[in-house]
Amino acid sequence: MVDEYDVPLAKAFDNGYYDQMVFLIRNMFEQVLKTNGSLHFAVLTGCMRISKESIFTGLNNLKVLSIADARVDEYFGFTDREVKELLDYYMLSDKYANVKEWYDGYQFGNKEIYCPWDVINYCDVLRADPDVQPQNYWLNTSSNDAVRRFIQMTGSGQMKREVESLLAGEIITKEIFTMGYLIQRGKTDGGRFCLAISNMEIRSIFTTQIMEFFKETVQKDGETLDCFCDALQNGDAEKVEKC
Repeated sequence: MVDEYDVPLAKAFDNGYYDQMVFLIRNMFEQVLKTNGSLHFAVLTGCMRISKESIFTGLNNLKVLSIADARVDEYFGFTDREVKELLDYYMLSDKYANVKEWYDGYQFGNKEIYCPWDVINYCDVLRADPDVQPQNYWLNTSSNDAVRRFIQMTGSGQMKREVESLLAGEIITKEIFTMGYLIQRGKTDGGRFCLAISNMEIRSIFTTQIMEFFKETVQKDGETLDCFCDALQNGDAEKVEKC
């Protein structure tokens, strides 16, 4: 099993040695997954869609299961029934609404799935402190670079309005976004998907990244900050919004 096979490629792309990494991984996969007489089958997982280009040139007989595929949909995380059984086992059934609001909402095939990492961690802390509030456990396990790049491209226009719509709990229509931050809420003609923010945890990732981006931008543009503060102090709502 090769988990997150695409992470080395993403890091290499960000740091300027993508071609060398493609060469390395392509040769490794060809040796391990194609000319290996001891191999019965292999499983690769990652966010980037598998194709026969680039690192997969030397492979064949691939069966691709995307997040829209129903064949193994219930195995990507916890189902609603499994979460209820888990909470009941630890006598935490009264926390079901919190768990659902924060960690449910992922759609794989025809199944709605909870993030297992979050559910397990929240149950763990609840056993020690029954009054603890849900937390963002995913934020510390991922760089969230995809969300950051997405936000940085929203200077104006349609993409900015789409981010605002997502944070308001609304749905946008796009090519499917496979990183796990947005989840499908139906399909349209032409292979496009209705997408929304999955749950409260992912919403907090978006808002945190927006605030970080805002702070960095403010530090680089003191003139606009002064203009913003002056408009705020003078009650000039139109100028505040513009700034």
